[in-house]
Amino acid sequence: MADFRITAAGDSALMIELPARVDRATSARVISMADAARRRFGRSIRDAVVGYHTMTVYFDPLALDAGWLEDQMSEIAGEAEISTESSAAAIEVPVCYGGDDFGPDLPAVATAAGLSDEEVVALHTAPDYHVFVVGFVPGFAYMGPVDERLAMPRRSSPRTRVPAGSVAIAAGQTGIYPLETPGGWHLIGRTAVRPFDEGRAQPVLFRPGDRVKFRSIGRDQFGVMGG
Repeated sequence: MADFRITAAGDSALMIELPARVDRATSARVISMADAARRRFGRSIRDAVVGYHTMTVYFDPLALDAGWLEDQMSEIAGEAEISTESSAAAIEVPVCYGGDDFGPDLPAVATAAGLSDEEVVALHTAPDYHVFVVGFVPGFAYMGPVDERLAMPRRSSPRTRVPAGSVAIAAGQTGIYPLETPGGWHLIGRTAVRPFDEGRAQPVLFRPGDRVKFRSIGRDQFGVMGG
């Protein structure tokens, strides 16, 4: 029995939906389906967009028959290969942790977890994180999972302004604010890495399926890196 369903998302999009889980295996399967859709349909579709457990194909209903496309997508979903490991090297992100200006929520996170600030930093820098999706604002990558001891809900009172480069955690995930925006995640550090730069050939640094590794640095190093 198929473990997916295909539904219409308006008259110009079809969505494959897998069981609602946020984990590497589900994400890897969704990414595999999106890659397969791009290879199979090429320019005949407008886009193939990855979600946590969904993959949506956008198309021109005047150019493609929705019934035919649904059959093709069903084949793709059934054939998608599952791999939880990216073959690419992890993208390293140097982070200056703590301080009222860079990581004002680090002490509160440590207190809530029953840890020291240093232990929180050690836990945050230990894993290679998986990029599940990119959204919210250009370049914001939702990465995870964080250590369960750091898995806490969003702040009860979101900030109206979060500085660009802020490294944050919430709901079992971590991320970097690419731009100054409002935000409700817990700010634990700052990086000079720019997840979004419209001047680059590839403006968005992270893609679904990437591996990301955070590394703790001091303020002197942060300044040298252009922070």
